[in-house]
Amino acid sequence: QVQLVESGGGLVQAGGSLRLSCAASGRTFSRPGMGWFRQVPGKEREFVATINWDGGSTYYTDSVKGRFTISRDNAKNTVYLQMNSLKPEDTAVYYCAARLGGAASVREYDYYYWGQGTQVTISS
Repeated sequence: QVQLVESGGGLVQAGGSLRLSCAASGRTFSRPGMGWFRQVPGKEREFVATINWDGGSTYYTDSVKGRFTISRDNAKNTVYLQMNSLKPEDTAVYYCAARLGGAASVREYDYYYWGQGTQVTISS
C-alpha cells in the first residue's frame, strides 16, 4: 500500500504562486509514475501534469503549460507541483496520484493510489 498526502494548497491572488507537495509513504521502494489532477465541484476530475519514475519525462495539460512545473525528489518520496501565474480558473481541489508502474500517464484510470486532495483558490 502507498499513502499519498498533499499539502501546500491555499488562497492566493491571481498572478501569484503556490507549490503543492505530495508525500508518499508505505510501499515506496518503487518509483511510480506520478500525476496531479484537479476537480471543480460539478465537473469531472481533469489531468494537470504527470512525471515518470526518474523525472525524465513530464507532460502537462495545455492550459497550464509554461505556468506549472511538476518535479520529484525520490530521496524524499515527494512530488511537487510548482504553480506560477495562477488564474481564477485554476481554482480546484488538486489531487496527487501514483501508478503501479514507472511511466508517466495522462489517463486517470492508469492511477492506482490517490491522495485526499488539497484546495487551491485563486481570487481575481
